Amino acid sequence: MIAAIETGVPMLVEARDLIAGFHSRIRKKVPDNLEPWIADASKSLIASFAKGIIRDHAALRFAITEPWSNGQTEGQITNIKLVKSQI
Repeated sequence: MIAAIETGVPMLVEARDLIAGFHSRIRKKVPDNLEPWIADASKSLIASFAKGIIRDHAALRFAITEPWSNGQTEGQITNIKLVKSQI
């Protein structure tokens, strides 16, 4: 079934590959070659995502290169909102 979808809608394959490339850059913390990725993504199904990356380019580069993260804080806020919504 996946092969049939890939054959019928090659743009989905391209979008999937672009997303995988972006995820890999984030996971490996490699800020290099981000501009070519943005150019490719801007011409694909994920163009709106690429526009968001362009707007927040400095924040993304900072998030990739710096060791700091606010993940713990965001997780605690999510938990508090969940408990609050149940009350």
